[in-house]
Amino acid sequence: MLFDGNTALDIERQANTALKYIEEWGAKNKLRFAPHKTCAMTMTRKLKYDNPRLTMGGVDIALSKQVKILGLHIDEKLTFNKHVGIQTSKALDIFKQISRAAKINWGLHPEIIRLIYTAAVEPVILYAASAWAPAADKIGVQKLLNSVQRGFAQKLCKSYRTVSLHSALTLAGILPLDLRIQEAAALYETKRGSPLPELGDRETESKVGFAETPHPALHMDIIFERLEDQSLVDRHNVQEVRIFTDGSKIEGKVGAALSVWKGESEIRNQKFSLSAYCTVYQAELLAICKATGGILKGRERSYGLYSDSMAALETVANHGSLHPLAVESREHLRKALTQGKDVSLYWIKAHAGLQGNERADELAKEAALASKKKPDYDRCPVSYAKKSIRNRRNKKKKKKKKKKKKT
Repeated sequence: MLFDGNTALDIERQANTALKYIEEWGAKNKLRFAPHKTCAMTMTRKLKYDNPRLTMGGVDIALSKQVKILGLHIDEKLTFNKHVGIQTSKALDIFKQISRAAKINWGLHPEIIRLIYTAAVEPVILYAASAWAPAADKIGVQKLLNSVQRGFAQKLCKSYRTVSLHSALTLAGILPLDLRIQEAAALYETKRGSPLPELGDRETESKVGFAETPHPALHMDIIFERLEDQSLVDRHNVQEVRIFTDGSKIEGKVGAALSVWKGESEIRNQKFSLSAYCTVYQAELLAICKATGGILKGRERSYGLYSDSMAALETVANHGSLHPLAVESREHLRKALTQGKDVSLYWIKAHAGLQGNERADELAKEAALASKKKPDYDRCPVSYAKKSIRNRRNKKKKKKKKKKKKT
């Protein structure tokens, strides 16, 4: 719980009222709290201040200079020095444990060290970076981070111990930890909805909230078959309608399309444009989403949906995936089932001479190159957000270096 006030008395009144309410609620629900195990912390920039006296059930709550919440160590001055120290030592301990096992089986050549660093060491240090990112600008914290990273950088580039940190980082091809922390914090804010300057008012693609997804009891098994050649495609050609989908990125532009076939002829098609920063993966998912949406409006009873993107089909089939386009596609398929429609999903090999797939590919390229209208889908992928944040940080770093050289 958090309380704020101009004086210790204000905080004391608020906190004790809340604690009394919690105690009464616990008594009604036959729950007992342990005030002797509870601690509180006062955070202020004032040099002289009174500590509030907090009680719960007649027991005084102890005041602490730091608290640990979900693995994040918060001190009363919000310096986060303790947290950084604990996380760096923890990361080094993990490296030592993994390196012992790796040395026996594979040896500790640079690529193994790089893998351990990126997969184990860096994530441990970056834990909860969005909360303590401002502390990474302090010289004391940077020294602590640099002392850890220096050893890894020198091992990666096989340099002497006298080589400077910046040279070792450049040769090793890894970013300074303080920049990685700022990146992680900026990415977290972007995922929460903070706009990127490069995108204006366009939103970042975010996962659908778990509460917004259908109840697990409504989940249906979604499977798809792999059709490697034309003979397999012909063998499964038993549906009234076949829909081929594809996505394409060409000359920096992105498009998606679907081609609807009845028998051996195309009866209609649709083309969709996406923003230039979108990915082919998004284009493939958009095409599948539009195709499943079209099935709901159709009058036929059986449909075959063909895509050459294994990743997109696996995303749609996986109920654990909360990608907005995948969630919408699954909802379309569920509604189609309630309408008594039979929908079969198929993966087909790309550029293998399959007529429907080649047609969808042609339409997707046309959608990317020829479209002059507003994009049908413009949500920014997380990969582009990461790239934009990193480019912005690099530009700031270069400007700082130029200023230092001038001075």
